[in-house]
Amino acid sequence: MKFMIAGLGSVGRRHLRNLRALGEEDILLYRTHLASLPDEELSGLPEETDLFRALEHHPDAVIIANPTAFHLDVAIPAVRAGCHIFLEKPVSASLDRLDELTVAAAHSGSRIQVGFQFRFHPTLRTAAELILAGAIGRMLTAHVHWGEYLPNWHPWEDYRQAYAARADLGGGVILTMTHPLDYLRWLVGEPESLWSFKDHISPLEMDVEDVAEIGLRFAGGAIGGVHLNYIQRPPVHRLEIVGTGGTLRWDNADGILHLQRMPAPFGTWSADPPPPLEEHFAPPPRFERNDLFLEQMRSFLAVVRGEAVPACTLEDGVRALQMALGARDSAATGKIFTMKGTQ
Repeated sequence: MKFMIAGLGSVGRRHLRNLRALGEEDILLYRTHLASLPDEELSGLPEETDLFRALEHHPDAVIIANPTAFHLDVAIPAVRAGCHIFLEKPVSASLDRLDELTVAAAHSGSRIQVGFQFRFHPTLRTAAELILAGAIGRMLTAHVHWGEYLPNWHPWEDYRQAYAARADLGGGVILTMTHPLDYLRWLVGEPESLWSFKDHISPLEMDVEDVAEIGLRFAGGAIGGVHLNYIQRPPVHRLEIVGTGGTLRWDNADGILHLQRMPAPFGTWSADPPPPLEEHFAPPPRFERNDLFLEQMRSFLAVVRGEAVPACTLEDGVRALQMALGARDSAATGKIFTMKGTQ
C-alpha cells in the first residue's frame, strides 16, 4: 500500500514512525517545509509541495496531520481522488465544508478514520466493557479533569508559534484537547446539551482560551463536565464515572482503572454500611503512550485493506467538533447549547 502524510510536525512524524514499525515503507510526504523539527528522519522519502502533484502518485491512503484549520484543504481533494483517510482530531476548526467531505466520501467510497487515540487505551476499553456489562449500574455523573502546561508539550519549539496557541491555525484548549468530548460520548452516550465558561487567564502568550469549564447533560440522564487547561504543572488527566451500582476512576498517569462496586442496593441506608468491593485493571506490562497511536494505526491499516470499519468514524469526529464549537458558542453567548439530533 502507498501512504501519503500531510503535515510533518510532531504527530505526523509519530505516524510516519508507526507506519514503518508496522512494515509500511511506500510513503510519500506532502509538506510545506514550515515544520520546526529537523529533517534527518525524513531523509530519502519522496516529497511533494503541491497537493495535486502529490495525489498524482495515487496513494491508497492519506494521513492528515497538518494544522487543524487546513485539514479539509487536503481531505476533500484526497477523498475525491479515492484515497482512504486518517484524519487527525479535531476534524476541522469549523463545520464549514464537512458536508462536502461527507458527500465526497460517499461518492468515492473512501473510508475515514478520525484520530482519537484514547479509544485504543486498554483500560478505557475495559471501562467501556464494564459499563456495557452493568458493573456500575445506571450512570449518573461523569467528570474529566485534564490540565497540562502548554510550553512543555514540545520543548523544541516556541509554543507561541504552535497551532495549539493560535486562533488562525484552529488552536485553543477546547479544540486542541477535545479527546474527552469524544471518549465521554463513547463511554456515557450522546450529550443532549452543554454550557461553558472559557477564557485566556494565564500569562501565556496566545490569542485563544487557555482554560475551559464545560457542563454536560447526557441524553441518558447523566450530568457531568469537562475541565481543560493549558496551565497545570505537573499534568493531570483523570476520569470519574459514578453510577447507581458503583464508581469507575481512571488516571492517565498510570493507566490504572479502579472499579468500586457498592454491595448494598442504591437508595438503601445503613448505620454500618458494608465497604465497597474494589477491583483495579492495569495496562499491559511495558505499556507506553505510543502504544495508543500504534494500535490506532494498526486499526487504520485494517480499514484501508477493507478488513475493518473505522473505530472512530467521521460522524464521531463531527459530533465531537459540534460539542467543542457548542462550548465556544455557550461561552460567548452565556446560553445553554442544545445538541442537534438528541431530542
